[in-house]
Amino acid sequence: MLLKSQEHLSVLKVIIITALLIIFTSSLSVSTDVDDSLAYIWPLPAQFSSGNDTLSVDPALCLSVSGKGSGLKIVEEAFERYKAIIFEHEVEGVNSHSVFNNFRKRRSRGFDIGTLKIVVHSDNEELQLGVDESYTLLVAKNEGLSIIGEATIEANTVYGALRGLETFSQLCSFDYDTKSVLVYKAPWYIQDKPRFAFRGLLIDTSRHYLPVDVIEQIIESMSYAKLNVLHWHIIDEQSFPLEVPTYPNLWKGAYSKWERYTVEDAHEIVSPKGINVMAEVDVPGHAESWEETFNSFASNLNPRTVVHNWLGGGVCPKAVAKGFRCIYSNQGFWYLDHLDVPWDEVYTAEPLEGISDPSNQELVLGGEVCMWGETADTSDIQQTIWPRAAAAAERLWSRREAISTGNITLTALPRLHYFRCLLNRRGVQAAPVLNKMHVNLATGFGYDCRFNKLLHQLFQSHLPFPLSTVSMLPFSITSQQRLKSEKLKSVDDPVLIVSKQSSS
Repeated sequence: MLLKSQEHLSVLKVIIITALLIIFTSSLSVSTDVDDSLAYIWPLPAQFSSGNDTLSVDPALCLSVSGKGSGLKIVEEAFERYKAIIFEHEVEGVNSHSVFNNFRKRRSRGFDIGTLKIVVHSDNEELQLGVDESYTLLVAKNEGLSIIGEATIEANTVYGALRGLETFSQLCSFDYDTKSVLVYKAPWYIQDKPRFAFRGLLIDTSRHYLPVDVIEQIIESMSYAKLNVLHWHIIDEQSFPLEVPTYPNLWKGAYSKWERYTVEDAHEIVSPKGINVMAEVDVPGHAESWEETFNSFASNLNPRTVVHNWLGGGVCPKAVAKGFRCIYSNQGFWYLDHLDVPWDEVYTAEPLEGISDPSNQELVLGGEVCMWGETADTSDIQQTIWPRAAAAAERLWSRREAISTGNITLTALPRLHYFRCLLNRRGVQAAPVLNKMHVNLATGFGYDCRFNKLLHQLFQSHLPFPLSTVSMLPFSITSQQRLKSEKLKSVDDPVLIVSKQSSS
């Protein structure tokens, strides 16, 4: 009898390993299936064209800046940041010892792109709502007219140049076979500008304190999706973490003396990074303000008032009809702490819904996704923000006609998957796009419920008794099951639970 049980156990092991290999290999085939008809740029540019060439980019990529804005440091600093992102596989230190240059010597050939030329027409670096963020980007093969191949970004302001740098970085991909950075589907010609001037993200440090470096990481990640306003909800009735030198007792309302922001911290956070930081200090507390004020006292408001629509739908049409400007943050779709809202509902939420008059549409400044802090802190804020904030970012940047037609599961979802992986590669802890669906479908083992069905079929043909259920429990097992399994060494081991069908 013991020998028979050992034989059955051996058969089970073989079946499990075989099933795992089948699932693993099928998963690999799916994950590498990329739709080449899509442009993997997020958010989608206003106008673009591409070709069929593949261009190589020199790891010693040079910067050439011209125009009235050629002396602005913000362009040079941004170029260095993006160069580090693009050539993340280059070994730190002296260039001559880098992996890239060693391969360059062995290949004995030049690169198609050796210089990034940036033309900035204005030397004004003031960051205000409505600043010109348009740019053009040309990435084409050197046709022999120049010794050094170039990519060109042209913009009216430095902020347009920054948006162009982000797009250029997304066109650059590291090829693990040649160990070089390539631009596929060249030549690229892109003319781009945002649909809305205000593209915001709210963070809330009154409910959970966020360290300065975490806030700066969030600001950096915003630039990847071309969001341009960080709405910093600093204080509320829960805590007052900000130093106010003229009222030194106020920040005694912080959660602790370690969870505070000094004047110097605040200055560092709001320093120019291409993102406009809008600090909000509510006194007293949240004061039940914003949308409620409009709903109750619209006739008494100054005509220059901006109405922030955050409670529900239908407010923006009413606000603009009365001549007020409006910012869209419908909590049914754009509250990121509402984890039950899937990416597609975030993506299809439309700030201009119900507003048909062109003059009224102009009064909608844009929108803002809100990361309220009741349920998120340093440990999980980035994966709660991303990638759903990116879905709203494309809605706010890209042309409505381009992203509102067709099946978004085919036109947007693959690109959002790709962008989420790009965020991960850049060190942003973005959650899976379909995280909620994966949680619902998973029946115990990994993410693929096909595994259970496959095991059931395989077991049925090899076990001496019929099966009613087969499931894998990867992390835990109940006490009763633990007692029944004498050979179980750790409750963290995957456990196969096999139950016989009832004789009745």
